[in-house]
Amino acid sequence: MKVLFPGGGTAGHITPALAAAGYLLQKEPDAQILYVGNKGGMEERLVPQAGFEIQTVHISGFQRKLTPKNLVRNAQTVVRVFTASAEAKRIIKAFGPDVCVGTGGYVSGPVIREAAKLGIPCVIHESNAYPGVTTKMLAKSVKTVMLAVPDAKKYFDNSVNCVVTGNPVRGEVLAAERESSRKELGLDDRPVVLSFGGSLGASALNKAAAYMLAQSAKTGEYQHIHGYGSHDEKFLDEVRDLGLDVEQQPQIRLLEYINNMPQCLSAADLVIGRAGAMTLTEIEAKAKASILIPSPNVAENHQFHNAMALVNRGAAEIIEEKDLTGPALWEKVRSILSDPERLRSLGENAGKMEILDANDRIYRVIKSAAGQ
Repeated sequence: MKVLFPGGGTAGHITPALAAAGYLLQKEPDAQILYVGNKGGMEERLVPQAGFEIQTVHISGFQRKLTPKNLVRNAQTVVRVFTASAEAKRIIKAFGPDVCVGTGGYVSGPVIREAAKLGIPCVIHESNAYPGVTTKMLAKSVKTVMLAVPDAKKYFDNSVNCVVTGNPVRGEVLAAERESSRKELGLDDRPVVLSFGGSLGASALNKAAAYMLAQSAKTGEYQHIHGYGSHDEKFLDEVRDLGLDVEQQPQIRLLEYINNMPQCLSAADLVIGRAGAMTLTEIEAKAKASILIPSPNVAENHQFHNAMALVNRGAAEIIEEKDLTGPALWEKVRSILSDPERLRSLGENAGKMEILDANDRIYRVIKSAAGQ
């Protein structure tokens, strides 16, 4: 079976494709897989690292804020819509896929459209609770729309064939165990708070976290692992300005990047972070209580919708960024950790949301679309 995976732009579009492709190869070692990404996107680095071939097309999205600079960008985008379609058609004809699996991002648009025109069966996977523009545009051109959460179904016409598959979970996340992870990390029996804003960081979250860490250091009641990201150079200065000497507080660990997330997540009692689809999938997989701070700077405000899918089920608590302050975050952390039943209930409800056989569900949809 030959499978074409178009998608990219963010890890939320790339990770599900790589997970699905990896699982497909486990089931069918002779399968041929080609990834199509956006030229200059992070997929050019991540896909080869995962061992898959990638080809690219040049596509961009329309800028909604109409400044002189963005008007020029939008004019370029119009041209790229046509050139990307031609590039996509050439790739499709040369590869000859049995099925095309889109995972979102601008690049999915021209590839799925051209594949459908050529009579190739297509399916798409939507990792967020609020579907992206590309997914909604393509929904009626594909055999099946795979959804991460049932909440997303209401945004599609009844004529669209929607199937809830969930988001795939990394095997190393599932394998990590709480007690062995805590021992490996040198943590004791005090509650562990894991906080992060992503690999690049999030300045608003970091600022609130700095206050939380400074307050927590006064009692030493909790242990903290905080990932502040590579783009927030002010964070360590903010921590020092608040009087926190991390060298004197071994229970507080500040990391630019958390490269052992499966262990840290397994060890945590409470997680504080953004509401990206894959982050929430892993929180659910490990049944963790969480405080979610959705990024307001994302398309269609989809992180807010992702967060509310958990909040509405008693599986997480939310602080919108407009309401985020150090004292507000610290108060919520203390109130959750001081209430064992609340902490247990949040984690238990999060665990109920996870679909642990997502990879197999996605595989079966792909096989069905290909007529196999």
